[in-house]
Amino acid sequence: MKIRALKKDDLDKLLELYRQLNDDDPGIEKDLADSIWIQTIESKLISYIGLFTEDQLVSVCQMLIVPNLTRGGLPYCLIENVVTHKNHRNNGYGKEILKHTIDLAWSQKCYKVMLMSGRKEESVKLFYKSAGFSDNEKQAYVMRSDH
Repeated sequence: MKIRALKKDDLDKLLELYRQLNDDDPGIEKDLADSIWIQTIESKLISYIGLFTEDQLVSVCQMLIVPNLTRGGLPYCLIENVVTHKNHRNNGYGKEILKHTIDLAWSQKCYKVMLMSGRKEESVKLFYKSAGFSDNEKQAYVMRSDH
């Protein structure tokens, strides 16, 4: 098992794994994905952290470090798009990727780490709680565009 930031050549593996994240996701055109990936790779604030077994990407999350003008200038971290390959779930990989990402956030002096999940299953709630997250601190408000 190896955990590392994803690199330019990892995009196809990432897109393949993200097909398992949301059943209703329409996918993304290759040219658009390439453009977004270049922006991401060049960013100092956005990372995709991947867990590999041998050469297969089996778990991933997106990490965003947000500069902040409150809390004494300490940044905070947002984690999104957490997924583990369906054939590798319940092996601890999801917790490992979160632990690694949270440790990265602390090393970058973030004062908090947040994530949201649209999943309602009790097992998902228990998973995030067992990884150290609380569902009692903040209320999320979400607005979606109609396009």
